[in-house]
Amino acid sequence: MHEGVAQEAAAIITDPAGLLAILLSVLAAIFWTAGHPVFGRLFKVVPALVFCYFIPTTLTTLEIIPDKSVLYTFVRQYVLPASLLLLILSLDLPGIARLGSKAIIMLLAGTTGVVIGGPLALAIMGSYLPEDTWKGMAALCGSWIGGGANFQAMGDIAGASEEMIAQMVIPDVMVGNLWMGALLYMAAFQNRIDRWTGADASAIRDLEERMTAFQEKVTRVPTMADIMMILALGFLGGWACHEVGNMLPEIGSSITGTTWKYVLVSGVGVLLSFTRARNLEGAGASKIGSVMIYLLVACIGAGANFRTITEAPWLIVTGFIWMACHITTLLVVAWIIKAPIFFVAVGSQANIGGAASAPVVASAFHPSLAPVGALLAVAGYVLGTYAGLVCMNLLKWVAGAP
Repeated sequence: MHEGVAQEAAAIITDPAGLLAILLSVLAAIFWTAGHPVFGRLFKVVPALVFCYFIPTTLTTLEIIPDKSVLYTFVRQYVLPASLLLLILSLDLPGIARLGSKAIIMLLAGTTGVVIGGPLALAIMGSYLPEDTWKGMAALCGSWIGGGANFQAMGDIAGASEEMIAQMVIPDVMVGNLWMGALLYMAAFQNRIDRWTGADASAIRDLEERMTAFQEKVTRVPTMADIMMILALGFLGGWACHEVGNMLPEIGSSITGTTWKYVLVSGVGVLLSFTRARNLEGAGASKIGSVMIYLLVACIGAGANFRTITEAPWLIVTGFIWMACHITTLLVVAWIIKAPIFFVAVGSQANIGGAASAPVVASAFHPSLAPVGALLAVAGYVLGTYAGLVCMNLLKWVAGAP
């Protein structure tokens, strides 16, 4: 999912330090309210993560903060890898292996929904759209199968103009962000939904219990050395993977420096989970990683703007039709194989949002599940261009382009 809309709107607070202070204050206020005996009742209905996402969006819409900032870029490029490493550090690989094949099936179902949804949406809305819209939709398909890293790549392959690329950012952000907000909301009702569909979530609950038991076993009062070690490990590992990823050769247009970065972060985290470094979980490694994830959520929310819905109404409608096809495909497949709603949510976001949001949605269901989102997101990156090429040719056929 593309992470920003190009806008010239002036904001009251633009200094990165001020933005960091505002976003952290918003997060602090949300979690303080969540723990309040009276006001906290609201969070039993709407998860705190939804507020962490949409309050910054509201601040952007009101032009209090901007939709683009070097702070948001820094958080995505360096804080996200650090958080993923700290979350994967306590990985229970055997537990994840026991989750079975349903996670992969739902990832592929989400991809299929995007591939067939684009041409269907174009067939329905084509008469309201410019002739070359199919080229921009090819770029959006790249974004919705693996995340923003594939957005520009698919746009270049299709020959989309810069103006068309800029327009496609609007449904990308608007539709994608609203769907992510809906998934965060559904996390609060996962047990009820699974009971209604008859899904077997025992493997997920088992993984949660194993992770909780491990945390209780190693939990201790963190020392200054523990905290310094956690921060150093997260940021050093994340930065190193970022730098090495940019030095590795690109393979086609799907395996880029960004892809390598998340592959390396996941690999380093998995390797460290077999060492004594895993015991840093007892000093709060995943909690610090979760703080970073919440900051990322706030930055992603700040990159959206409710006003964009008026800028390209027919593209927005096209995006909703496209997303509806993606969601329908996921739900039908999930019903057939009795997949838990967690696999629906993470399978969707591994496509639509990539590594920037799949771990966020996974952690909304349970903090210990964030690594599942990260690992599936890496697979989504690899699928992005290849499935995108199929979708591009279908779009071209529907548009009747030579």
